[in-house]
Amino acid sequence: MKQCIALLLLLCTQYIHAQETPTIGGIPKTMYWENKPTSWTYKNNILSIQAGAKTDMFRDPNVTYNTDNAPKLLFQPDSNFILTAGIEQAFTNKWDGGALVLKVDSLRWIKFCLEKDYTGAKRIVSVVTNNVSDDANSIAITGNKAFFKMAKAGNVIILYVSTDGKQWLLVRHVQMSIPEKFSVGFLAQSPTGQSCTVRFSNITYTAKKLQDPYVAE
Repeated sequence: MKQCIALLLLLCTQYIHAQETPTIGGIPKTMYWENKPTSWTYKNNILSIQAGAKTDMFRDPNVTYNTDNAPKLLFQPDSNFILTAGIEQAFTNKWDGGALVLKVDSLRWIKFCLEKDYTGAKRIVSVVTNNVSDDANSIAITGNKAFFKMAKAGNVIILYVSTDGKQWLLVRHVQMSIPEKFSVGFLAQSPTGQSCTVRFSNITYTAKKLQDPYVAE
C-alpha cells in the first residue's frame, strides 16, 4: 500500500511539473517562463497570462527606472521567423499591457505592446532597447483587441499591427545585433496596477525569412 501511495504521489508531482509550462499549438519549441505569472491558462488555443502588481519591462531614457520583472512565456526561435498573435486585455490601469517580446539579454530587447497609455487611450506601443529604451507610441484602437506580427530577417526586426488580422500596418523596421541564441514570446505587465490579465489568441509561428518588409506575409 505504501508503495502504491508513493508511486501515486510521484506521478502527481510529475503531472503538476509538466503543467507548469504550456505547450502552445503551432509553436514546435520548448516554452519556459521568465518571471512566473500570478496565474496562466491555455485552453482552446488561447493563452491567458496574469501579471501581478508593479510588473514591467522598461529601461527609462532618464535612467531613473529600470525593471524587468514582467512575466514572459518564451522560447528559442529559428534564426528567421514570423510570429503572430491576437492580443486582448481590459485596459484597467495605466500602462497595463500585453506584448510580443524579443529578448537577447537584459540590455537588448524589443517589446511590441497593446497598452493603456498615459492619456488612457488603447495604444499600440513599441519599445526598442539598446542599453536604454525608446518608447514609440503608434495608433490608438477602439476595441480591446488587436493583432500583432513580429518578423526577424537577419538582424532586422519588423513589427506590424492589424485591427482585423488581415490588413497589416508596418509599425517599426529596426536593426539590432542579435546573436545565434535569443528568445521570443509573450508578455503581460501591470506597472501601476495590482494585476493585468492578457489573452493571446490566433497564435501562429513560421520559420522563414521575410523578403519584403512592406508586404506582411
